[in-house]
Amino acid sequence: MDRIDKITEQWERERPDLDISPMGLIGRLGNVAYHLTREMERVFAEFGLNRSSFDVLATLRRSGAPYTLSPGDMLTTLMVTSGTMTNRIDQLEKAGLVSRHTNPDDGRGFLVSLTEEGLNLINQVIEAHTQNQARLVAKLTLEEQQALNQLLRTFLGTFES
Repeated sequence: MDRIDKITEQWERERPDLDISPMGLIGRLGNVAYHLTREMERVFAEFGLNRSSFDVLATLRRSGAPYTLSPGDMLTTLMVTSGTMTNRIDQLEKAGLVSRHTNPDDGRGFLVSLTEEGLNLINQVIEAHTQNQARLVAKLTLEEQQALNQLLRTFLGTFES
């Protein structure tokens, strides 16, 4: 019996008229997300990054050479406001990890590119990050990981479709 079981047991005792069956699932998903986030943030911090800065650098890196995107392209992937994106880019530019330059297709806009330092850093971070992720799911068999992934894909689809 875990902490969530104790909570649901108390609600079942106090309010037997309610169907609290989803409470355990949602509580566990929230707790898992909390623990995963905390563990991933530790790895990012080892490289002087946080989740937000990692997301921007990783988005640029996975876009492929020349590792350049417009802020608008990054907004659709990262799902943040334009003000938040500008702040993230400002911080990464100050750290020398990205550079801004005029968009040749739109003189009013600009593009963001990984610098050589940014590319080297994100390559190191993504290696540590994937190793950490493998460690975090290692208690599940490959079949359990695949089954959970499929269930979560289906569940997430109910919110994102």
